[in-house]
Amino acid sequence: MAPSVSDIASNAAEQVSNGLSKLNLKETKQEEKPQDKGPSYPFYYPYFDAAEKFPPTELFEHTDPGLRADPKKPNLLGPNTKVHHISPYLGTEITGVQLSQLNEAGLDELALYTAERKVVVFRDQDFKDIGPDKQIALTKRYGPIQRHPTSGNVKGYPEFHVVYRDAENDRFKEYLGDNRANKTSWHSDVSYERQPPGTTFFFILDQPPVGGDTLFASQVEAYNRLSDGFKKRLEGLRAVHSAVAQAEHSRQRGGPVRREPVESEHPVVRVHPVTGEKALFVNPGFTRRIVGFKDEESEWLLKFLFDHITKGADFSIRAAWQPGTVVIWDNRVSIHSATPDFDKNLRRHAVRLTPQAEVPIPA
Repeated sequence: MAPSVSDIASNAAEQVSNGLSKLNLKETKQEEKPQDKGPSYPFYYPYFDAAEKFPPTELFEHTDPGLRADPKKPNLLGPNTKVHHISPYLGTEITGVQLSQLNEAGLDELALYTAERKVVVFRDQDFKDIGPDKQIALTKRYGPIQRHPTSGNVKGYPEFHVVYRDAENDRFKEYLGDNRANKTSWHSDVSYERQPPGTTFFFILDQPPVGGDTLFASQVEAYNRLSDGFKKRLEGLRAVHSAVAQAEHSRQRGGPVRREPVESEHPVVRVHPVTGEKALFVNPGFTRRIVGFKDEESEWLLKFLFDHITKGADFSIRAAWQPGTVVIWDNRVSIHSATPDFDKNLRRHAVRLTPQAEVPIPA
């Protein structure tokens, strides 16, 4: 009778074992790698549909909720709320309050506090678990939510801007290219919109144990550091913010361009409608040129401003992510960058909801 498959396998294993013994080697088992179970929240996995199209964005009247807020903020900063300021100029960590449980007055106070502190880091939040409809309803209080023209969104929910990286996907690297020594990319979100975002929500779903933080800098303090004469020269200038490069990158890789790219002129120095603070409003990600300047003049001025803003370590912070963290920032008076400094095999998955605000008010 011919030997069975199991007999053949058994004899082969015995021969291997005997061979290892003769060579004075120990048979070792291959170390098993932990199986990747995929994203913790697969509902928010980035969705790309090249056929998806949006109409042009229309102008709207915007009244900032912070204008209605009680300056004492009794609903947001109650007796159980713990506050830790990260920097004098921006950034505050808050525990002891649930964003999902704030009443309408508390949500208005949140807009005011975010405008004042520029970046607010909320810990131990249930926000990621309340579902997309409640997440959208809460953030819509701060303005119509921007639907991103090129990024991954959630199927059926174009309001979500999904940030995702794992061992097989790294769109951030694709966009920046692989020949850069510095991997940061400072920007104000979609500043090319005619009405750029204001109070912005960003919540984490999966994050590496070390790295993957977000850098923020104050555009108010960046402005304040300038000399009076230089401030006066900047006020009244306008700059072009462009979505063209972002759209062309997506088009070239077969991704969506849900509406044709726009370019908008915005004041180089803007005024916050609630606090009255003046802030620089240029960023390396989307600001392309100064209106009315020769090319060399524009390049020189923008390079100075970009260097001044992004190298301002004494008016910037590094916000670290933890499970349940929600970061809210005012996109009108801050600038930020991801830090892609973690192992390329690890997953980082987060979602942004981006309410648009007023047409920028010139200084």
